[in-house]
Amino acid sequence: MSCKCVLPWLGQPTAMQSLTTSSFNLSKIPKSLPPPNGFTLLPIFPQLPTSSLPHLTHKTTSKSKRFSTALPRDPSPELEDSEIGEESERFDWYSQWYPVAPICDLDKRVPHAKRVMGIDIVVWWDRKEEKWQVFDDSCPHRLAPLSEGRIDQWGRLQCVYHGWCFDGTGDCNFIPQVPPDGPPVHTFKKACAVSYPSIEQNKIVWFWPKSEPQYKNIAMKRKPPCIPELDDPSYSSLMGQRDFPFGSHHEMRDDESF
Repeated sequence: MSCKCVLPWLGQPTAMQSLTTSSFNLSKIPKSLPPPNGFTLLPIFPQLPTSSLPHLTHKTTSKSKRFSTALPRDPSPELEDSEIGEESERFDWYSQWYPVAPICDLDKRVPHAKRVMGIDIVVWWDRKEEKWQVFDDSCPHRLAPLSEGRIDQWGRLQCVYHGWCFDGTGDCNFIPQVPPDGPPVHTFKKACAVSYPSIEQNKIVWFWPKSEPQYKNIAMKRKPPCIPELDDPSYSSLMGQRDFPFGSHHEMRDDESF
């Protein structure tokens, strides 16, 4: 195949003009130019031949052992049973009895602030029930610490902030701001203090750090660890208490001294 290209030129004929009027054979032009030294030319949009795709897919799925659509085998029943056993034997830290304070360190005339298992609690003597009660150290009204309150003349725990009064079960018996002929707001569930199961054993006050109703009578089913000799009058015992900052992260403060 050959063609002629004529370009207009002004002025005297030149060698370039003579070249443009010459004929040339397109079949002799190479389809691709050699790349310059040090460079490799790649296609902008590489495409695989469509005829090769089925062949590649068939080869991968039929001969390759690395790729498999088979599901992994189910775990053996023995493994499942062992995992269930570990779950059932897992120790629940909040389903245990914990000592709060020895009886000899508690004053029945005032409430006492304590912290056990990271829970702020208040220990106070319930004159009506004649037992030590353990509450969450937080008034349900404005979250004021109940340990900063007092035991009123009727033996109830009274909040220092607005004077709400609670009996040994946590029920609110009196709110000074409510008129006598007003609605009985003190009977509302949200007006109750959080009460924990408590028991006295071996001259120590113990508490169960769960306040749900199903744990109300937990002391009838489970007792705290007991040492019979401590309650035997033929033995002499000496009570003492010391707190150790071991077994947990302890932050030093500027005002702490050891």
